[in-house]
Amino acid sequence: MNSNNKILVFGGIGQLGQCIQKISIERNYDQIVFLDEIAGNILDQNLLRKLFTTKKPQFVINCAAYTAVDKAEDEVLLCEKINKVGAENLAKSCAEFGATLIHVSTDFVFEGNVPKLLNETDETTPINVYGKTKLEGELEICKVLDAYYILRTSWLYSEFASNFVKTMRKLGSERDELSVIVDQVGTPTYAIDLAATILDIIETDSGAYGTYHYSNEGVTSWYDFAKAIFDISEITVKLNPIPGSAYPTKAVRPAFSVMDKTKIKSTFGIEIPYWRDSLVRCIAKLN
Repeated sequence: MNSNNKILVFGGIGQLGQCIQKISIERNYDQIVFLDEIAGNILDQNLLRKLFTTKKPQFVINCAAYTAVDKAEDEVLLCEKINKVGAENLAKSCAEFGATLIHVSTDFVFEGNVPKLLNETDETTPINVYGKTKLEGELEICKVLDAYYILRTSWLYSEFASNFVKTMRKLGSERDELSVIVDQVGTPTYAIDLAATILDIIETDSGAYGTYHYSNEGVTSWYDFAKAIFDISEITVKLNPIPGSAYPTKAVRPAFSVMDKTKIKSTFGIEIPYWRDSLVRCIAKLN
């Protein structure tokens, strides 16, 4: 589909940025600009002013984020700068220049200690620095801007950049045996599906602003996700389920973070693929 909307994508060469690029080419977008962390430094307000003045975007997609969850526990200030201050800077620029912001957030804004579907109005209680700074970014956007979509997502993977699927396939081809955590449950999300949804929202231009949840459908553990990756990839490896306590990490993770997607489906009339079906599509690309 051709689109004449002028769009700026920050974090444009990361995993999700590359997926948006792929979908935008398929849909013949010709006024979309992908910015890396230098050309689109969200911490440089003078640079942002120049970009907004010259490019005059109608929509801004923010994929720029500090996402190294464990490292964030040591690099608190840097994580806060990028995830909170960066989001605030973009929101202020969007407010000043009349652009709509689409900001990508995370299921990690929730504590994730109760086995229930998380909806957009549930209490946010992040349990690590990454989740805390992503929530602060959301709150800053809500303070300074009316025209925004915040999309919380989870467990992103694709054929681009480094991610769990590519790591598992690499390890599976190198080793005979692997152990993967079985007691953390969520939903893998094919970043291509999320990218398509972001562009769908822009194309509807509905003005139904607010916070939305998007992941693929269904629920699984990291262990079962890994098992599916190996089965679909036809990689033979002995896989051992282990509790999270057997693999301690610097940052605590939510035990159960499965999001309710009713709002985004009903508002924009989108259908969301089942996680395993999307995994089959991704692995076909990787092969």
